[in-house]
Amino acid sequence: MTAAQIPGLDPSRIEAVLELFRDAGHAFVTPPILQPADVFLDLTGEDIRRRLYLTHGSDGTDLCLRPDFTIPVCRHHVSSGGSNLPAAYCYNGPVFRQRPDGLGEIPQLGAESLGRTDIAEADADLLALSVRALETFGVEQANIRIGDETLFAAVLTELGLPSVWQRRLRDLFGETDKLMAAIDRMAGANSADDDSRAVRLGFLSALEGADPEAAHAVVEDLLSIAGISAVGGRTPSEIADRFLEQAALTSAGKGHEKAAASLRAYLALKADGANSVASLRTFSSTHGLDLAAPITAFEQRLAALDAKGIAPATLSFAAEFGRRLDYYSGFVFEIHSAAGETAGPLVGGGRYDRLLTLLGAGANVPGTGFSMWLDRIAANIGTVS
Repeated sequence: MTAAQIPGLDPSRIEAVLELFRDAGHAFVTPPILQPADVFLDLTGEDIRRRLYLTHGSDGTDLCLRPDFTIPVCRHHVSSGGSNLPAAYCYNGPVFRQRPDGLGEIPQLGAESLGRTDIAEADADLLALSVRALETFGVEQANIRIGDETLFAAVLTELGLPSVWQRRLRDLFGETDKLMAAIDRMAGANSADDDSRAVRLGFLSALEGADPEAAHAVVEDLLSIAGISAVGGRTPSEIADRFLEQAALTSAGKGHEKAAASLRAYLALKADGANSVASLRTFSSTHGLDLAAPITAFEQRLAALDAKGIAPATLSFAAEFGRRLDYYSGFVFEIHSAAGETAGPLVGGGRYDRLLTLLGAGANVPGTGFSMWLDRIAANIGTVS
């Protein structure tokens, strides 16, 4: 879908936003529409995996239409050598995700910043840039929601939970209903199928405890015997990994009631940005958790945003808020229409410090960025001239 095909959106506004990005140092790139499917199956999360448009190359390679831009832009950086850092990119074009109604072709543009080590300043720069871009489109009134997975991860670590539970809960961060259900299970709440699950996973738990590699091989063999080659785009090896994770969760046991209570209290925290640090420190003190380092980093980011004209009091912090893409690892944000014209966010973004390493970068490369949904922006502003 081209800019001219987006009802209510003047194409010149898109060019003005791209010029804004270029002036801020972001080079324009156009990653291929066809992308290797395994990368997205591994790194995007269940919400995107089940909405991929999948196909095959002539050599049998699994491919997909790009469902987002962040991964393709990062792949572009790595494939071009990835040695020139910091680097910044911008883009404009369609992404493809299956939808229950409407077209699965979604027009987006956005910006990514890679390799900056001044973390708070980089996050503030990208959020401020997205606000200026919305203003260029004519969106003057918007609500900014922020969260931070780094804080949640620090809470998990301080609570001393088994590592398998820490991984599972962190994987669910941003999907509050599923996360709360997992916390209830961890605390000892029984579901209707707990007994049958225990029977199904009992032998896997024993194998996993004795020899994880052997257990993995057994599960793959069982899937092969059953004639299962793939489920939802996952290979037998990936299915085996999932089975063994569930077995490990079972063997890790239940009864973490105190930790569950602390997690529920943390996830219930909500405040405007100006009061969020005080709320976090009160929680930390009340529950006896040392969160000084991540809270200080969070406070530094708020100060950097304030210096760029985004007053903390105008931000809405929710401890439960995370974006439903697995590669996000820290600060996240969404910008919604203050008029409520669209259900989804106009802008979404955040920090993804592990992504480039997972894509093959030779060293850890910090990353942060955002995407803008042009169809939602057009619906919000009406006809722009």
